[in-house]
Amino acid sequence: MARDLKYTRNIGIAAHIDAGKTTTTERILYYAGVNYKLGEVHEGTATMDWMAQEQERGITITSAATTVYWNYRGNKYHVNIIDTPGHVDFTVEVNRSLRVLDGLVFLFSAVDGVEPQSETNWRLADNYKVARIGFVNKMDRAGADFLNVCKQVKEKLGSKAVPLQLPIGTEENFRGVVDLINNRGIIWNVEDKGMTYEVVPIPDDMVEEAKEYREKLLEAVAEVDETLIEKYFNDPNSITEEEILKALREATISMKIVPMVCGSSFKNKGVQTMLDYVMELLPSPLDKDNIVGTNPDTNEDVLVKPDEKEPFVALAFKIATDPFVGRLCFIRAYSGVLESGSYIYNTRSEQKERISRVFQMHANKQNQIERLAAGDIGAVVGFKDIKTGDTLCDEKRKVVLESMVFPEPVIGYAIEPKKQADVDRLGMAISKLVEEDPTLRVNTDQETGQTILRGMGELHLEIIIDRLKREFKVEINQGAPQVAYKEALTTTVEHKEVYKKQTGGRGKFADIVFEIGPRDDGKEGLLFENAIVGGVIPREFIPAVEKGFAQAMVNGPLAGYPLDAMKVKLFHGSYHDVDSDSLSFELAARIGFKEAAAKCHPQLLEPIMSVEVLTPDEFTGSVTGDLNRRRGLMKGMDSRAGAQVIKADVPLAELFGYVTDLRTITSGRASATLTFSHYAPVPKNLAEKVIDEVKGAVAAK
Repeated sequence: MARDLKYTRNIGIAAHIDAGKTTTTERILYYAGVNYKLGEVHEGTATMDWMAQEQERGITITSAATTVYWNYRGNKYHVNIIDTPGHVDFTVEVNRSLRVLDGLVFLFSAVDGVEPQSETNWRLADNYKVARIGFVNKMDRAGADFLNVCKQVKEKLGSKAVPLQLPIGTEENFRGVVDLINNRGIIWNVEDKGMTYEVVPIPDDMVEEAKEYREKLLEAVAEVDETLIEKYFNDPNSITEEEILKALREATISMKIVPMVCGSSFKNKGVQTMLDYVMELLPSPLDKDNIVGTNPDTNEDVLVKPDEKEPFVALAFKIATDPFVGRLCFIRAYSGVLESGSYIYNTRSEQKERISRVFQMHANKQNQIERLAAGDIGAVVGFKDIKTGDTLCDEKRKVVLESMVFPEPVIGYAIEPKKQADVDRLGMAISKLVEEDPTLRVNTDQETGQTILRGMGELHLEIIIDRLKREFKVEINQGAPQVAYKEALTTTVEHKEVYKKQTGGRGKFADIVFEIGPRDDGKEGLLFENAIVGGVIPREFIPAVEKGFAQAMVNGPLAGYPLDAMKVKLFHGSYHDVDSDSLSFELAARIGFKEAAAKCHPQLLEPIMSVEVLTPDEFTGSVTGDLNRRRGLMKGMDSRAGAQVIKADVPLAELFGYVTDLRTITSGRASATLTFSHYAPVPKNLAEKVIDEVKGAVAAK
């Protein structure tokens, strides 16, 4: 029986850390009848925070998926929800979730408003064109200000935030809202945990304010719907509730308007109303434009329609390991149907995969289902080789969907097992974790022989090391944190490299003349220009030269750190009829790079973090002084809810252990958010020190 996709919603809950995402999701599960008891983050009983590390720390680390049913206007809606982390170290979880969602409930704290991670996640949502509703949570807290948050969403996030409600009562007296669409008040009943509400007239002291904001709402809606403009100018009151909702839905889906609602999840107020708006305003899979994929054989565009009768197409957006069912692959089905026990084709590996079972997820529990249909999100097991970002499809109609781009790690630890017997187990554990988390990288330092684990921040790697201990029973020793430096060339030089080797019989010969230097288009990677004329180097050897330069970029000339960008122009050379081959030209390029790059005035680059500190006034001087000592570049100050917000760009190398130091300076009253910003040159004296340390470590080995 095909489900009507009109009543399906794939939504995510996203926000800055501590805005109340998981608490909100727990309330949704409770109101939808999935849970009969309210899970609380602070008690470690939240359904969606199922990992031991999440329960201990009270934070979300991994995005958890669940399915609920919601009755609205006589229809039963099928809702897939993904609760995402707020901490910057786990942005990858938000990134991959947004790639497969149709809509988003974006949470803001009514006290703190738009915070740094809100901005990062908002940009990601813009990037993936995900329609969203703003939910201003924590309205019961001191300093809560709904309209101020709406203003910040407009100014800081550049979005047209339109309030659909006004709060009745403030702070601890917050008890309901005025609904601006149908001009009435709603008061939640505290006795049954906000399950029911009373409809009341708008309080007398709010009539004028409600009239003003209702007019603003009508104006915003009329601006995006031409059919309402005339009505708005003649008689705004003649616009019906149905017309407002229809225009608002179109404006939300096309991302012209962000509707704003408010509540207090912890106090069970406003979550059901927000859910009703999710059903009313956010898109179903049918409301999204048809997805365009590419045929891997012909490079032609393929339209993927959300229809069960079409061939099957899905995107793998997450791999997880479950102790009972083994490797789980989370997928979003875009068209067709996947039956358990059937085969699918992986366009990356060009292999068929048998899917033994299909599940609907509920946090870390699975409910087995017979089929996964277009527009749905689920998990599959039984596969051999599927990675995050793979397109899975019907072999008869091959298609590749746009994959995902993940940020590069900025910090690393050298690790080794405490017991020699654990070497193999460590290798297996790390390969499983790397498969799950695309921002986790492992490599062996060629010179020192150490295993280096790289990630997005100290907390990220701390969690990984904790998981190695708990899940895989591997105790490890870790070195001091290492910064992921990079190198860059600053000037262009010309170089001639002749590679010659004679060993009885056939020798090796390659001769290349090239220009090497920085790219001037601001992009990453190798820009290779073949300017050979007259066949002085045969065409079949050119790719080998390019390959040699591309591989050489992994080890820069200063201290062996990778180069992100480089331009090479090959314009002359020669070859030998017998002794020249592809390998000779590849080696010539590698050796030529080493010689020439050292003359291009290479620079060492370091990651710079954008730091935002929220501190009480009396510690402002101490905090700014400490950031200056850490080579911080001040970006400005704001005041927020009676505290100071200090913004600065600070090199990551100076920030190890910063959160602990900040607690000491401010007696535990300040908090900080660190987000990767960009790479910048290291000052000369410090660069020399880093290079000497690397050379010293190599010499010691």
